[in-house]
Amino acid sequence: MRSRRAERARRPIPPLDSAALERLALRYVERFSTTRAKLADYLRRKIRERGWDGPVADPAAIAAHLAELGYIDDRAFGEARARAMGRRGLGKRRVDGALRQAGIEESDAEALAPAIVDLAVTSALTFARRKRIGPFASAVADRPLREKQLGAMVRAGHDFGLARRIVAMAPDDDVSVLDEA
Repeated sequence: MRSRRAERARRPIPPLDSAALERLALRYVERFSTTRAKLADYLRRKIRERGWDGPVADPAAIAAHLAELGYIDDRAFGEARARAMGRRGLGKRRVDGALRQAGIEESDAEALAPAIVDLAVTSALTFARRKRIGPFASAVADRPLREKQLGAMVRAGHDFGLARRIVAMAPDDDVSVLDEA
């Protein structure tokens, strides 16, 4: 004998219509900080999963409408994402890639670029501290280890020259010399 829960699980989900799609969009922006592009991608995915019933849907128009209403702010999303990634010790290249992936327009990303560059040394030192690289290491690293550490810093999005200077520092060196350069 089947339970009611099993019967409910097998019922097909009805296809979306424009009202249901707008409800999904509102629910999404209520729960998550997002961009217009990410919301439009989410709505397209839901249409693919559940099907569509009615006139042609335009997820990008729904996302644009919610942005006009102030529910979505791409620039604020980008600023928050850049600050959070900087606090985690990730560099400009990684932040730029994340903003591109989130669908932040070039004009908004360019407006954020100076703030990201200003935090370059701070985020590189944060990364080095987290990974115990250079001045935060317990012992001087041999060449193969320094190469691995340099690779890790570059993969984290930091400038090669800055990463090389940090990796070359001895344990307990003064990191304030990096701010001057």
